[in-house]
Amino acid sequence: MECFAGVDIGSTMTKVVIMSKEVISSVIGPTGPEQRRLANKVMEEALRRAALPFQAINYVVATGYGRINVPFADKQITEITCHAKGVTHFFPHARTIIDIGGQDSKGIRIKNGRPIDFIMNDKCAAGSGRFLEITADALGIGLEEMGDLALKSKHPAQISNICTIFAEQEVVTKLSEGLPLTDLVAGIIESLANRVSRMVKRLNVEKEVVLTGGVAKNRGFVQAFSNKLEYPVLVPPEPLLTGAIGAALLGKNIAREAKKNNEPLQKKERSLKEIEIL
Repeated sequence: MECFAGVDIGSTMTKVVIMSKEVISSVIGPTGPEQRRLANKVMEEALRRAALPFQAINYVVATGYGRINVPFADKQITEITCHAKGVTHFFPHARTIIDIGGQDSKGIRIKNGRPIDFIMNDKCAAGSGRFLEITADALGIGLEEMGDLALKSKHPAQISNICTIFAEQEVVTKLSEGLPLTDLVAGIIESLANRVSRMVKRLNVEKEVVLTGGVAKNRGFVQAFSNKLEYPVLVPPEPLLTGAIGAALLGKNIAREAKKNNEPLQKKERSLKEIEIL
């Protein structure tokens, strides 16, 4: 059984997937300041869950903004390409991907599983999952509660500030004025859905649309965003893992091409020794 690994180091979360025909094991952990050490630890945990030694992994692809910090990866591939591959594994007819991470959001147009155009917002936290995290803290609720609370709202609040810090102050003020929590949360989610939808509409969105990233787990956001686009968006089984899955699948393709062409597969030494961060 040939096995392949994808390591996706995002701005807030690191993900590892080990695959053969399907996913054998996966691990999601917070991205710390010493990403190379974390990549080692998360990979070790994925191997433990798969009951495999590292030598059993045929090829490792790293992706995400911290992909260069995975010393045991055989190849680094951009998150745009890996997301396209991972999403079409679940949704072969997907044409647009909306990925909302902890620090940025991006829209990707794809054709036949390959990216053909993309747009990104990485200048402001107001268009990312960080916006929800900060405002949830301000309201004293858990991030995971927001989606269900928003769905109970009849009259979502208007959140006028586009800056995360000022929006946080606005939310606290409205709460002290007695505005229902459900309406405040719905307003926060509507505000994020507005910003992301305005960004991706510049990309000429085409169906099927797939939503990935941690925000895709928020049922309130999925509904609000679908309303903005005026058709339903699809969500993978685990929306945080699509980049890592795409990386593993691309590694599998690289290995197959080398075998088909009777060429040696260029690989790193299989070692998970801790790296000294200078």
